[in-house]
Amino acid sequence: MFVKVCGLSTPESVRTAARAGADAVGFVLTRSPRQVTPEQVRILLADVPAGLPAVGVFRHESAADAVAVAREAGLDWVQLHGDRSAADVRTVHDAGMKLIRAVTMAASPEAFEDWGEELLLIDAAVPGSGEAWDYGSVRAKSVSGSLAGSLTGRKWLLAGGLDPANVARAAAEAGAWGVDVSSGVESARGVKDLAKIGDFVRAAKSSE
Repeated sequence: MFVKVCGLSTPESVRTAARAGADAVGFVLTRSPRQVTPEQVRILLADVPAGLPAVGVFRHESAADAVAVAREAGLDWVQLHGDRSAADVRTVHDAGMKLIRAVTMAASPEAFEDWGEELLLIDAAVPGSGEAWDYGSVRAKSVSGSLAGSLTGRKWLLAGGLDPANVARAAAEAGAWGVDVSSGVESARGVKDLAKIGDFVRAAKSSE
């Protein structure tokens, strides 16, 4: 099970995620309680082991602006939320970067098509709430519903309302290739709980 721990903002949280066995770490470079600056990311990258993907997360910024900020931060992975297009994927790839494209369960079926991104992230219909949702609906829709066949053989991450207690069950219900967590490993909004980070990674990996 691929595990990404997102919204990191301190050296301790980065080191904890890496030591716990996270497969990627994320830094929020858009307006958020978890927002960090490119300068902060450059400092935090000193605690990211070589070869561990470090991802810059963006929401409403254009793909070109996201690429510019990610490059300033020293990152070569970009995660784009919001209403996106295949042209956005090309913009990221033309810059020599890799992409996680985020969609919500409320998006049109076309948004789930493979546009060439490295990873697709599937979030709740209302992202950012931190609340659990019907994870099994992803599997149901991908097998015989509106998303039939669109996720077959693809690498995709489940997100939204995940925490150490529910991640194994949620991933199994959804048929997820990987998971992404942020608020589910916090002690307060924007404040990472180091114990929860370790617990989450172990719980997610136990579902393999």
